[in-house]
Amino acid sequence: MAGTCVRKLGIKFPALIDGFDNEAEIAYTGWPDRLYLIQRDGRVAYKSKAGPFGFHPDELSAALKVVAGNP
Repeated sequence: MAGTCVRKLGIKFPALIDGFDNEAEIAYTGWPDRLYLIQRDGRVAYKSKAGPFGFHPDELSAALKVVAGNP
């Protein structure tokens, strides 16, 4: 089902699915939804508050600039 959603919605970034053990949910508290910026080394550079009202694109943009070395 997830693969169908990715194809039909034209999602261009990796989409991952949590296992039945909810390991990702337990580690990242992603429910109901959150935005994360994960650095190449696997560290979390940015974690939004719960969405959709906790999403602040300007904060994510600032974190992207810091990670890219352009604060």
